[in-house]
Amino acid sequence: MANACSIRVRGVVQGVGFRPFVYRLAHANTLTGWVLNGDQGVEIHLEGADQDMKSFVRQMQSKPPAAASISDVEVAPAPCEGLTGFTIRESHHAERPTVRVSPDLPICEDCLKECFDSANPRYQYPYINCTNCGPRYSVVIALPYDRANTTMQAWPLDAYCDAEYHDPTNRRFHAQPVACPICGPDVFLSQDGVRIAKDNAAIQRAADLLRDGRIVAIKGLGGYHLACDARNPASNATLRDRKYRKEKPFAVMAKNIAVAHQLVTLTPDAMTLLTSLPHPIVLAPARVELEGVAPGNRDLGVMLPYTPLQYLLFAAGAPEVLVMTSANRSSEPIAYDDADALARLSGIADAFLIGERPIARRVDDSTARAGVFGSVVLRRSRGYAPSAVAQLPIRRPVLALGADLKNTITLVVDGQAFVSQHIGDLSHYQAFQAFAETIKDLISMYDIHTDDLLLVHDSHPQYLSTGHASALPVQERHAIQHHRAHVASVLAERGEWKRKVVGVTFDGTGFGDDGNIWGGEIFLGSLEGGFDRVAHLRPAALPGGDGAAQYPVQAASGFLAQLDRLPDLSQPPFHFGSRYKDAMQLIQRGVRTFSTTSTGRLFDAAAALLGFVRESTFEGQAAIWLEQLALGASSLDFYPFPLDGQELDFRPLLEAVVSDRLRNRSPAEIARAFQRGIATGVANAVGQLCESHAVDTVVLSGGVFQNELLLEDLRSTLQPRRLDIWTNHAVPPNDGGISLGQAALAAFSQFRDANLSTTGGLPHA
Repeated sequence: MANACSIRVRGVVQGVGFRPFVYRLAHANTLTGWVLNGDQGVEIHLEGADQDMKSFVRQMQSKPPAAASISDVEVAPAPCEGLTGFTIRESHHAERPTVRVSPDLPICEDCLKECFDSANPRYQYPYINCTNCGPRYSVVIALPYDRANTTMQAWPLDAYCDAEYHDPTNRRFHAQPVACPICGPDVFLSQDGVRIAKDNAAIQRAADLLRDGRIVAIKGLGGYHLACDARNPASNATLRDRKYRKEKPFAVMAKNIAVAHQLVTLTPDAMTLLTSLPHPIVLAPARVELEGVAPGNRDLGVMLPYTPLQYLLFAAGAPEVLVMTSANRSSEPIAYDDADALARLSGIADAFLIGERPIARRVDDSTARAGVFGSVVLRRSRGYAPSAVAQLPIRRPVLALGADLKNTITLVVDGQAFVSQHIGDLSHYQAFQAFAETIKDLISMYDIHTDDLLLVHDSHPQYLSTGHASALPVQERHAIQHHRAHVASVLAERGEWKRKVVGVTFDGTGFGDDGNIWGGEIFLGSLEGGFDRVAHLRPAALPGGDGAAQYPVQAASGFLAQLDRLPDLSQPPFHFGSRYKDAMQLIQRGVRTFSTTSTGRLFDAAAALLGFVRESTFEGQAAIWLEQLALGASSLDFYPFPLDGQELDFRPLLEAVVSDRLRNRSPAEIARAFQRGIATGVANAVGQLCESHAVDTVVLSGGVFQNELLLEDLRSTLQPRRLDIWTNHAVPPNDGGISLGQAALAAFSQFRDANLSTTGGLPHA
């Protein structure tokens, strides 16, 4: 006698071939029933023998499609419907959606073979895809994930594609973006506002232009790239000039793994990351110098092709190493709308390779590194977003707005924390517009009513995200302290609510409880109980406020003002100019001067003392320069960086730097001793705190901990103490992870204080 059960599967299970997989699995186990895409995932009804249904569930969980990720499976008895076959039913929309949207996927091996098979109907078709690959998040307009809810809705399937789409044995069965040259979108090349070629001819002309040293804007999955021959210094210089990007490194795309190996040193972990499903840009030590690509940097950001169009470009003879950078002017968001791209990039690109399929939302390339403590995402976007990164104990929807730099937002639906793609620096108008669009986009996609939202934002009163929070029509909003959110993001990733930790947050800037600029903070506590500030960097003056981040000598002035018997820093070997003198006068007069505990600015001060006395042209440049300098040294000594009461005292550290500089010690050796000094001082401080409070776990987060050399030193100095060291992995350690931490603190603050003010900040949050 047949029994029946209902199954609900949650996770990344829509748009990844899960329904056809279920269909085939049901037939293999001689089961009848149906499967459909629901609001919360995939819903399945099975009828058959108990042992066959149990076998079905085991196989479904152990061998799902490669792009799927199952987070939860619910199985319950159900009444028999007397079904005689197994079918895929139309999706339904009855409740608020909580399904996880699949990130965009790289082209699979099967589609790649077909793309280069001259006998295949999709030969050289740049939009070839199947249930195992292709666009997802960048084409979804609404949930559930069906073709009518994607940007492919304007292209009806022809008989050939329709037959595959409805054939359960075909891997294009219910592949929503499926298309072919007859029924799908085309690509064309535009130059000077005129379409000069179409389809394969357009791709060939674009490859020719790239080979000739020209700059081509290429429409990708989540936006346009600006591409040129990475081995052509003149092309790189032209691109920098037109894009107003002075020194910030470009990413490159290698034709294949063999070429990537020629460019960078790939450890096994880096190889795994480079070829992983998200296909991120991977930072790795450079083997060769590509003039104008990453000036003054020992690392190179490399990615592999991930779309059919990119493979077709290389096959058409494009240079085997292409600069592939976001299509924008410096600091603007990536262009993704065709009309906007043509308008904004007309003075940069010599030609445009444009695909007709619209992009629903901009999604940059992700950046990652195989780090000291495992892989770390530095920019979380294509291939990762908008997957859920944590499950929080709150049923109410939460919207966390993140920080103003490297902005992301987090939406919590039914406890699932969905982190958006990288948005950028909100001080730029177009990035702020993208921020507002992303909020509306996610709220609309998950059918959230603003009246239901718990809204959280950074505690900085002058952040643009804070101002936007006050304008949103919600009934409850709260402020979250920046550096506590950094620590919380690590614990949220791990699902560690009760674990008491010592949390170290080092970054450039963040609004503190006392109204000053923080950035060198040590906390004690847990997500469930809150975090108390138990130590911090000794405060220093910061003339000009956050503007000092652009000028290392200006940042240095506030730290050096506390040192006795300073030499004349305008003389060799320091060469500090008038900006330092002007900054010192501001400090002495108390004009436009603020107090800071910023470790980021301390690194800037050390960089200035060792020779970086010019303006920084991108965020973190001086600190990166200092790390690169230290990599060239083998010294094992370190400068003193003691914990005095609750303050990490930078004065002995900088006095040693100045003294050794005057003794003509190698700047590389000094940089190494400085970084070892930071690591040793932090290790001693957290070691004392862990011992006195019976804590065995240390959390490291914040932009300074993108410094791999610092992390290596911390690992070696903390290892003898047998402490667990936790860092970010699913979200960036920089401000790209702040929104997750905000959401987590909001979820747990409800337990700590039932009488939260709707206008004030959260206690200990």
